[in-house]
Amino acid sequence: MEARTRAYLRGRFGDHYRRAEVTPPPEANEREWGYVPWTEGPGDTYVRHNSLLDLGDLGEFLTRERPRHVYFSAGRYDDPSATTMSGKGWRRSDLVFDLDADHLPSADPDDSYAEMLAKCKDALYRLLDFLETDFGFEELTVVFSGSRGYHVHVRDEQVQQLGSDARREVVDYVRGIGLDPEGLVRTEVRGQGGATARVLQTGGGWGRRVHRRLLAFVEELAAMGEEEALARLQELEGIGEGRASTVYGAVQANPEAIREGNLEAGGPGIRTLVESLVGETVEAENAPIDEPVSTDTNRLIRLPGSLHGGSGLAVRRLDRDALDAFDPLTDAVPETFRSHDIAVEVTEGGTVELDGDSFTLPERIHTVPESLGVFLMCRGRAEKARE
Repeated sequence: MEARTRAYLRGRFGDHYRRAEVTPPPEANEREWGYVPWTEGPGDTYVRHNSLLDLGDLGEFLTRERPRHVYFSAGRYDDPSATTMSGKGWRRSDLVFDLDADHLPSADPDDSYAEMLAKCKDALYRLLDFLETDFGFEELTVVFSGSRGYHVHVRDEQVQQLGSDARREVVDYVRGIGLDPEGLVRTEVRGQGGATARVLQTGGGWGRRVHRRLLAFVEELAAMGEEEALARLQELEGIGEGRASTVYGAVQANPEAIREGNLEAGGPGIRTLVESLVGETVEAENAPIDEPVSTDTNRLIRLPGSLHGGSGLAVRRLDRDALDAFDPLTDAVPETFRSHDIAVEVTEGGTVELDGDSFTLPERIHTVPESLGVFLMCRGRAEKARE
């Protein structure tokens, strides 16, 4: 990034912060704060181990320093400005989740920025289902990261004292890591004779997800002819030609057992089908979070209300019921950058979608809306042109 571009962006970030009201997180004075200034060179310079006392009034700090990125810690400490983690005196930490479009299994290098963000929102809904339905967490803050994804901060009291190992268990659960099909089954006593049956736990958790996929899969088979259905069954792990016939017969003969999740009534056929669908369910319905973020009790995370220096978009705190309507490429564009046009020299051409419009820009000087120019400069695709 050229010096002229860097100076322009720093100045305009400062203009934004003079207008913005940035709300600090709870217990802000107990957290470590860090930021990245607009320094020259290929890498970023991180300034960390600050307390809020070191920075001063948050709004004044942002206006004065005009940082490229701003972070605060998930952890709370006795002395957040200590220069070693052991010296800080850890008290407790939020449980933080990070979803990044670049890390999604469904990510495609040919996806547009908007398509990446749409896939990431789908993953966000899956994560929230785990956190709200399976774990019953209530103190959730959802944040658009300002770039490629979303953050979720869990501040329920029961997570605050969890160490890294316990947080790892939460991560493994939402990722479906090591999910044992046997753990999804319970034994029920049925009838007056005391007979028992092994039943899929359909009321919640991964059992609910596997059962939902089982019902959808059986419905899919019902719409096929027998030959096509047998071929579809053989696509599942652990089901060959002979076993496919057994499973198909069990599915045809025991629709009620499948609806109930009864693994006994259908014999080995239904049990085999359920076991085979577990892996497919995990692959499709896990939440592909950035695991080290959630297990780290000392993690720094972006400050809602700040600007992301890699996009020029705002890090936005989102109401839970507003997620459906939220369009990051429109709703996270700062009003400060909507006032006029600027000249930029595009160094990496292509099509860009932003603020409800689409722009195709070859590599030359263009006059564009400032929001687009800032976006391109922050992403390293343009330099500020001389006026």
